[in-house]
Amino acid sequence: MDTDHVVIHGSRVAYRQAGEGPAVLLIHGMAGSSESWDGVIPALARSHAVIAPDMLGHGGSAKPRGDYSLGALASGIRDLMIALGQESATIVGHSLGGGVAMQFAYQFPERCERLVLVSAGGLGREVSGLLRALSIPGSEYVLAVGCAAPFLSARTAVAGWLGKVGLRPAPAAADVMRSYASLGDPETRTAFLRTLRAVIDLGGQRVSALDRLYLAAEMPTLIIWGDRDPFIPVAHARSAHEAMPGSRLEIFPGAGHYPHRDDPDRFVAALEDFLASTPAATFPIHLLRERITAGMEQP
Repeated sequence: MDTDHVVIHGSRVAYRQAGEGPAVLLIHGMAGSSESWDGVIPALARSHAVIAPDMLGHGGSAKPRGDYSLGALASGIRDLMIALGQESATIVGHSLGGGVAMQFAYQFPERCERLVLVSAGGLGREVSGLLRALSIPGSEYVLAVGCAAPFLSARTAVAGWLGKVGLRPAPAAADVMRSYASLGDPETRTAFLRTLRAVIDLGGQRVSALDRLYLAAEMPTLIIWGDRDPFIPVAHARSAHEAMPGSRLEIFPGAGHYPHRDDPDRFVAALEDFLASTPAATFPIHLLRERITAGMEQP
């Protein structure tokens, strides 16, 4: 699928677009890109207008110095929708993209028809030790060495040799390898670390949506997770499901952090059933105001 580009606030934003119908916007994870959704876009595009951007700092989009917080990334998604003339969409977010999706629904509820969280960040402190370690000051020097050309060339050579003997990595493993390879570019590596440190520190995830999930009571929400996720524990899916009355929970047996890559057919089936059986949310501003001011007192 070809990648298109648009310039927003002076920065080049890459995105993929396919199909016609109600809009579904797919947000990739950290160090990923819209390529992560290649296995599901064609099927979804048969009945929906699918938009899959590369967030700033990722893929084919610009890597400017600036703000890589969830709020800034969510605003970037809103700006892309405006640039494409898209008023609202079902927002699907994977990993970091799940945190961005929740932030988007919080900032722009009138533009979010439904919310789909796929192995999403922002639902608990726990996260893999590798990501916590990379948040430490000075890790950029270690990462620069680990992503140096000789290491990347060695991994490419091994992958090429395996391909010649008929062995290819699983789609999810290929995504991890592609993300690792992207960090060989200094600008991408810098943007990755700024994004990482905006949401993770040595103690784990430092940004949480748990105290605002009650605001999404009327937002149709689907939560999808792999039961073997090594990065973000599946317990986060269950606790988020409990905190969001009316949400749906789909646990994929045997899947890891990329359930849409490990089992794309099941992912598409679950998403299409969710889209067909739930009406788009309508969120009157007075109701949002009442929710914010009443809220639930936190301990």
